[in-house]
Amino acid sequence: MLKVSIITVCYNSAETIEDTILSVVSQDYASIEYIIVDGKSSDTTLSIIEKYNSKITKVLSEKDDGIYFAINKGISLASGDIIAVLHADDVYYSNHVISDVVNTFTEKNTDTVYGNLYYVDRIDTSKIKRQWISGGYTKKSFLKGWMPPHPSFFVRKKCYDKFGVFNTSLHSAADYELMLRFLFKHNCSASYLPQVLVKMRVGGKSNVSLMNRIKANREDKKAWLMNELKPSLFTFIRKPLSKLGQFF
Repeated sequence: MLKVSIITVCYNSAETIEDTILSVVSQDYASIEYIIVDGKSSDTTLSIIEKYNSKITKVLSEKDDGIYFAINKGISLASGDIIAVLHADDVYYSNHVISDVVNTFTEKNTDTVYGNLYYVDRIDTSKIKRQWISGGYTKKSFLKGWMPPHPSFFVRKKCYDKFGVFNTSLHSAADYELMLRFLFKHNCSASYLPQVLVKMRVGGKSNVSLMNRIKANREDKKAWLMNELKPSLFTFIRKPLSKLGQFF
């Protein structure tokens, strides 16, 4: 049985962390290692986490330099065959997400599995605001501005061991750079699971404002440069435009 390491990073996430934890510990898959990396929260986040200590494998609480530093800590602690990242604002869509993902890894003998995502209301997560339908992946997909939602992206640990972890010199585009590096540069195989895997509360860092979207676009360009890859003429125009379909 493949072991799945799920990493949640949080900081002062008392409003949402319990929903995230419950969505993990209620999964019907047996072999899950759950790791929570906390940035030394000053609210009641840690006391909420403590309620579920018996179902959480590891909890690390210390100051860090940001979300991707924290994720990298989690990866260094992980012992699973497959690694997933579920942020403290996110929840798995159902209690059989991990089972479905592992079945896809097994059936397709793939390096990575990804799926779809719903953006939901921050208070009422049953209210869907928009949807991210990833679609199938080919080598040309990144040239067209494609990327899957990072919380729905599951990766074999051997890919991190071989090709590295998140680049902490980036802020909003570190997840994009990692997927670009794994899939496009190093040709890790990818299998699309055409179902919703994660619900994400609205208000993501790179989409909060037009200025943040512009900064994210600059980082997208940097991701290609640092990997010595050549995008197409319209890659960075098509990437934000590709998200328009989420609203329809």
